[in-house]
Amino acid sequence: MKKLILLCTAFLFVGCMGTAPVTQRSQVLLMSPSEENALGEKGYEEFLSKAKISTDKTQSARVKKIGEKIALAADRKDFKWEFNLVDDKQVNAFCMPGGKVVVYTGILSMAHNDDQLATVMSHEIAHALARHGAERMSHQQISSGVQTLGNILVGATAPEYSSAFNTAYGYGTQLGVMLPYSRSHEYEADEIGVHLMKKAGYNINEAVAFWKNMKAAKGAAQPEFLSTHPNDDNRIERISQIVKELNKK
Repeated sequence: MKKLILLCTAFLFVGCMGTAPVTQRSQVLLMSPSEENALGEKGYEEFLSKAKISTDKTQSARVKKIGEKIALAADRKDFKWEFNLVDDKQVNAFCMPGGKVVVYTGILSMAHNDDQLATVMSHEIAHALARHGAERMSHQQISSGVQTLGNILVGATAPEYSSAFNTAYGYGTQLGVMLPYSRSHEYEADEIGVHLMKKAGYNINEAVAFWKNMKAAKGAAQPEFLSTHPNDDNRIERISQIVKELNKK
């Protein structure tokens, strides 16, 4: 039994090591870039089949122009970039692996100029560049594997505690690992995004203004420790520091 557990544990933690751009943070990735991009392509096609593409040619062209400048700064030859404006009131945007970028019309009211729109687009593109999706999936696979091993051990030594173990593990993993992990990705995407903005020729001071707009538009937020996104004040403070440092260069 012990040998089996050791072999399974070794298998779970054998993966491809990667490094996030800009921050140089080490990553464990159990998925290849080609596999990740293929999933992104599929998800993007499924989304577009149900989405309402905006007919506003001016704003669509604006999104595409900004996106192309950021894509040039990102310098990812393996990405097949696309930029779409979707007619939806949600204050949202995203970038699929492989460079498929979607901006919702609802976020345009938060971005008062091109620099601020570049802020949110750079942030979403940063998630893709840093392979946050693949990293999240990898960590979830590892977490699931560890729970399985835990169940084997508990089942063999104290089966009456199996239910309690799964409940405690699930709650502890969600609050102690997955949510902070999501917040760390948001902070990292902020940092990479600001660097992309500067490289693309946008005013990085507007990044702070954009997130202040977002904070002003929100109501009472839940505590940071229960959220996948950082507290607004913490995020604004960190971005301000990054902008300050980059402005010195």
